Amino acid sequence: MPRVICAGHLNWDVTLRVDSLPDPDGEVPVTDRRAGGGGSAGNVATGLADLGLDVALLGSVGDDEEGRRAREELTDAGVDASHVVTAPDLPTTRKYIVVDSSGEVMVLGCDGANETFEASDLPESSLADAEHLHLTSQDPETAARLAERAKAHGLTVSFDPGRRIGDRGYGPAISAVEYLFLNDREAALALDAFDLTEQTLVLKRGPEGAEIRDGERVAHPGYPIDVVDTTGAGDAFAAGFIAALVDGADRERALAVANACGALVSQAPGARTSLTWDDVDAFIGE
Repeated sequence: MPRVICAGHLNWDVTLRVDSLPDPDGEVPVTDRRAGGGGSAGNVATGLADLGLDVALLGSVGDDEEGRRAREELTDAGVDASHVVTAPDLPTTRKYIVVDSSGEVMVLGCDGANETFEASDLPESSLADAEHLHLTSQDPETAARLAERAKAHGLTVSFDPGRRIGDRGYGPAISAVEYLFLNDREAALALDAFDLTEQTLVLKRGPEGAEIRDGERVAHPGYPIDVVDTTGAGDAFAAGFIAALVDGADRERALAVANACGALVSQAPGARTSLTWDDVDAFIGE
């Protein structure tokens, strides 16, 4: 049974590489195009599977070719996709991701099936045998209910609410988790909007590294790299942190692993890059 369950978005990503983003009413050529499974929950789940953890995904796709391919990619990566729900009347959610030569990302999203799953789609037996639940951006009520159910089974719970933290009513879900993943912009919003005295904040700071705050502060400076594409870097960071946490690592080690995973993904195109402990240890210097 899975040690970690990830819940949230499973998308089909179309990534377009350009030398630079166009000005308004401008045009630039696409230098590369690729498509594949994406979404924060799917990205974290595949990262955890790469790192050798038993992991399951709760999410939803449409009854279409993209949904079938997204599910197959998860299974091929070693993720238990048996809890991925198919919505018969909606398309799989698509994201169009534009990446410039500096690795910066712009995302265009199309509505679809990725929030049609419900908390009840996850069986009690899966929660009873797991150790950790990781939530990503999703319906606020679903996130809160999943966190409550996980806590009742004694799981630790983490949450990466993403860029819409300020407008989705995530307060009940945030109050039910131990670990909250935020970038600097999200942290500024969250600290104003929520009481975070009971949460351990895991702050993703890009080239500045990362830190943990929970009354004390633990920081890691990150690793100097040549950035190719930052798509999925935060998800890889979360996968590394959770993998280290579940395996009993201390906080310094967890941050070092997380930063290494984020750096590895940032050095390659696309949201998913195969993560190995050999590559992680090489970054860390072990």
